Amino acid sequence: MTATARTGRDFIARHGETVFNAAGRIQGDAAHTPLTRAGFAQADEIGRALRALLGPRPALELWASPTGRALQTLAVVAEHLDLDWHAHRTDPRLVEIAMGSWTGRYYADLAAERGSIVRAGGLIEPAPDGERYPAIATRVSGWLSDSNESGDRLVVTHGIASRVLRGVMTGAAADGWAGAPVAPGLPQGSIVMVAGGRETVIHRGTGQVPA
Repeated sequence: MTATARTGRDFIARHGETVFNAAGRIQGDAAHTPLTRAGFAQADEIGRALRALLGPRPALELWASPTGRALQTLAVVAEHLDLDWHAHRTDPRLVEIAMGSWTGRYYADLAAERGSIVRAGGLIEPAPDGERYPAIATRVSGWLSDSNESGDRLVVTHGIASRVLRGVMTGAAADGWAGAPVAPGLPQGSIVMVAGGRETVIHRGTGQVPA
């Protein structure tokens, strides 16, 4: 499924920087890794950018990954838009790539053992017991099919998950290494608009670029 099947616009945001990001630790689908002060500032930037584009109280459905960092980011953005955070919906299919036994480990430690797991362009090598990119494409495609209401919506998700989601929505060709459609990486605190299968960057965040 692509965004051309929808009549509304999709605003896809990457959450703000977390304590794991700042420490260089692998986050994956860890449920609760709170935002740093920089992460809250990045969420403010998303909120200001959307407020400038949409104005107060826009007709906007609120969606998020059920992780704490996505919900914290959404809370800040919703406040900028004068929207009720409590009206949001979550779906586990919007979570980040599962990194298995690598979750919580330091990138530097893994790099010392086996070389960098961050590829050119910011894609992350899956853990031996982790999730592969085609599986991410399957789950985000399922969410798209099940949530195909008309109207505009905001979705707060993660680095890798958002890249695959955006790739699916824009009909991108499968990446030769990942085996799934993958959109370009954007820093934490970024937001794009997808409308009619085309993507526009609304705000480029100030967070880390990988993923």
